[in-house]
Amino acid sequence: MQETAVPSAPPTPPVSLAALLSRDDLGLRQITGPPAGEVTIHGAHTSEMSDPYPYLLGGELLLTAGVHIPEAAGRPGSFDFDGYVARIVAAGGAALGFGVAPVHDTVPAGLVAACEEHGLPLVEVPPRTTFSGVARAVWQLMARARLSELRRITQAQQGLAAAASRPDPVPSVLRRLAGRLEGRAVLYGPEGAEIAAAGREPGDEVRRALAELARFVTGHPSSTATDTVAGTRLAAYALGPGRGFVLGVAAPHRESGDHTIASVAAVLLSLLTGEHQSGTGAARSSALVRLLLGARREEVAPLLGGGEGDGAVTRWYVVHARPDTGAPDAVSASALGAALGSPLVDAADDVVRVLVPAPPQAEGGGGVRPEGDGIVRPEAGAAAPRKPPAGSGPAGSGPSGSGPAAQPGWTLGVSAPVAPAEWPAADAQAARALARARATRSALVRHAERPEFADLVPPGEAEAHARALLAPIGGVPALAETLRAWLSLHGSWDRTAVALSVHRNTVRQRIARCAALLGADLDDPDVRMELWFALRHLRG
Repeated sequence: MQETAVPSAPPTPPVSLAALLSRDDLGLRQITGPPAGEVTIHGAHTSEMSDPYPYLLGGELLLTAGVHIPEAAGRPGSFDFDGYVARIVAAGGAALGFGVAPVHDTVPAGLVAACEEHGLPLVEVPPRTTFSGVARAVWQLMARARLSELRRITQAQQGLAAAASRPDPVPSVLRRLAGRLEGRAVLYGPEGAEIAAAGREPGDEVRRALAELARFVTGHPSSTATDTVAGTRLAAYALGPGRGFVLGVAAPHRESGDHTIASVAAVLLSLLTGEHQSGTGAARSSALVRLLLGARREEVAPLLGGGEGDGAVTRWYVVHARPDTGAPDAVSASALGAALGSPLVDAADDVVRVLVPAPPQAEGGGGVRPEGDGIVRPEAGAAAPRKPPAGSGPAGSGPSGSGPAAQPGWTLGVSAPVAPAEWPAADAQAARALARARATRSALVRHAERPEFADLVPPGEAEAHARALLAPIGGVPALAETLRAWLSLHGSWDRTAVALSVHRNTVRQRIARCAALLGADLDDPDVRMELWFALRHLRG
């Protein structure tokens, strides 16, 4: 039976009857009933009414001294113990505590038999223990359980937040949630299909019931619903109004804080699966239609949002991104777009492309333009651009507002900020920047940054290549030293001799020896360039 529920703060967790019985200061003793470890108590209540049913909410340890029970209750028919216990059970009472003295010296045998018949735990309260002391002990145990539960919820929230910041946020959140609840967590799409899942695979009956529960919340005003199938607790959470995404949870048991933990996961997944708005969907749809009908890019760019009035976006970055592990999916690409501050995302093949509005600092055109070689040079007569204050950039931008910032788990290539008419050129810039970033194992490379030629090869590989290339002369330090000096002085015999304090003929002999050992033509500029590259990376 599906039942709707409204998210709320977790209730005070119940305590085990066994924990109460373990208190030596109380001296309580269980006389009959199921094992104390299987009994949970939600509170303590004292009543001497012959029918306590109207005064119980359920889950209480009912305490009584038997004032309503005649002293001659030992005689058959003198008191309806069966009816008394049946009413307690019907009201949902968790256990009955009977105080010995001052009314009764022992627990009536008829009460023991009735509790055993109805399966109600019966606890003897010794004369030295007051009912208020028992109630205080219950509340102390509940307070400790509540503190422990709050710690558990806090740790779960921190773990879920950390999972949401990973390169694969949606699967990570589902895995963390499933682990916390020791069950199954599923993300359903608008069509009801499983998009992602984590945790132990349930049986067919539970899986079908969970999918049905997910469809139930998408078609009803309530955002949450619960059910129990085959002993498994099910819950479904709609992720945002009218979007169709649903989080489904199946767990073999349910603790008081589980609903709060699942609700936190639902909020995170709602943010991760939701479209990041920098303009209305209608405006972007209009922009697409106009482009298809032949409008120019600069005409439709204002419809893409990113600013209003004087702050309207006039320049944009193109970002190419690849995840450090695995292949990008639609959800992780959307999360990347949200982190960069743009909903304009294209996840094609193994590269995600994002069109990001440039911050005002990058738009002003302050006389800066990207040249064809990827170097940013000031235009003639223009003042050098000033560095904006730290933290002035938008979400997803670098600390100086200089454009998109590096994102954990991604390798990014960023174009120069360009006008809409130059988007194709910026797309090529971003592709080249991404290739450089991957070659240099950098998290982010901007088109405006000029890398050194040597940086195109990882240092470890460069050193290995240098040692292999220079191995024939590696055993003679004088040869390597002479070759380095000769190349640095553009092949000048005299200047090399002066630099090394040797005769020029000695330099000639050493260089000739290097050429012979290396089997290389040192008059070839390509050979000289490769040797210089190797000498720069040769260590020790």
